[in-house]
Amino acid sequence: MEFIELIKVLEAGLKQPLPGRSGQAHMAPVPVEEARFDQKRLETARKGAVLLLFCPGPDGITIPFIKRAIYEGVHSGQIALPGGKMDPGDPDLSHTARRETEEEIGVDRRSITIMGSLSDLYIPPSNFSVRPFVGYASHPPVFSIDPREVDQLIPCDFERLLRNDIPKEKLVFTSRGTTIKAPYYEINKEVVWGATAMILSEFLTLWKKIS
Repeated sequence: MEFIELIKVLEAGLKQPLPGRSGQAHMAPVPVEEARFDQKRLETARKGAVLLLFCPGPDGITIPFIKRAIYEGVHSGQIALPGGKMDPGDPDLSHTARRETEEEIGVDRRSITIMGSLSDLYIPPSNFSVRPFVGYASHPPVFSIDPREVDQLIPCDFERLLRNDIPKEKLVFTSRGTTIKAPYYEINKEVVWGATAMILSEFLTLWKKIS
């Protein structure tokens, strides 16, 4: 699919009702934490945003993921979408998504157009309510990662992502000392599970409906 055509499909599709929990839950770790879908927790938790960014390029359309740096925290070393917590100076969460993307992987926030958002998701281990935005870069970006936050940039081919919608499963030992069964996607030989996988699951559910 050509980039301009993809953007038109996404812009129209994101105006439709979102799959919400039915799209997210397919990739939720087991046992499922009902807190992830608790509206009160979503409203009172710390706020954050991530960005599913569609980038044009000579080799096709890509979406950048990141491998987080190793630090003392529950999401250390995990595969994620660029993003982070809302700062006091951010006028809204879409600004948070663009700002964090620029800070983490170097994409100029002025070159990013936000088309819409997916459903908010509560992340119990870090007490964050995360809003996933969907946007596109106006031209092929030149990436520059912040090594304090990002260990590695992981560009994912969009067509390959669409072919990779059959999840696998593995046992994950969590930071809280428990073991869970986690569905995951494999992207560039990296394991994508948890909140990021749930966000991708909702997106892929929506894509099947609108494409």
